[in-house]
Amino acid sequence: MPHPSRPRRLLALATDNWPARAYLGVVGVSFAAMFLSPESPVATAPLVLTAPLSLLGIVLPFGPGTEGGGTAQGLATGSWTVWVVLCALVNAAVIGALMTRKSAAPSTTTPATRSARLRDLLAPAVDNWPARVYLAAVTASVVFFLCAAYVLPDPGFAGVWPLITTAPLSFVPLAVSIPAELPDLSWLSPPLFAAGCALCGLVNAVLLGRLAHRLRVREAHPAV
Repeated sequence: MPHPSRPRRLLALATDNWPARAYLGVVGVSFAAMFLSPESPVATAPLVLTAPLSLLGIVLPFGPGTEGGGTAQGLATGSWTVWVVLCALVNAAVIGALMTRKSAAPSTTTPATRSARLRDLLAPAVDNWPARVYLAAVTASVVFFLCAAYVLPDPGFAGVWPLITTAPLSFVPLAVSIPAELPDLSWLSPPLFAAGCALCGLVNAVLLGRLAHRLRVREAHPAV
């Protein structure tokens, strides 16, 4: 039998387990809510639920708010919807990849075994090209933010880039760093936010690497 195509492997990971299907169901409900109530805060739910890839869509020249009306606006909204659906499928595939657990024989826990387990846990973040490219993007966004915060006279919205690159987990360090903006702790806010985003990026890279591994496994052992 010929090897299944990569899109088919991705689709299989996104649909062959209950957690991934439940996630897609929640995204589907959020789309319905968005179209039923486009002016309410719930309209942003599909974008948040499909982060971080969906948030990169802000650089695309189309979306629900595209001006022009009529056919142009309809095509723009449709293209944006396709983009967000693809992002949802990738996230569901990541969830599907996490559902596959490696069997391991029980062993005595020692500092050496804990260190080995940590290396094994973090290995997917650096042993494949998709995760490495993602980590490079995270590093660039965090470095840019720190340079803007400490070098540029007006950092502007530099924090948006690490926030987008490491979403959705990056909303946690954002919430933690906001209280640090008080006068006595203002010096702590930029490094705290940057460190939090870097950690979130590492977690996302591990998940992306797990997905890359699962796609390779399915390619090496196609279903007959």
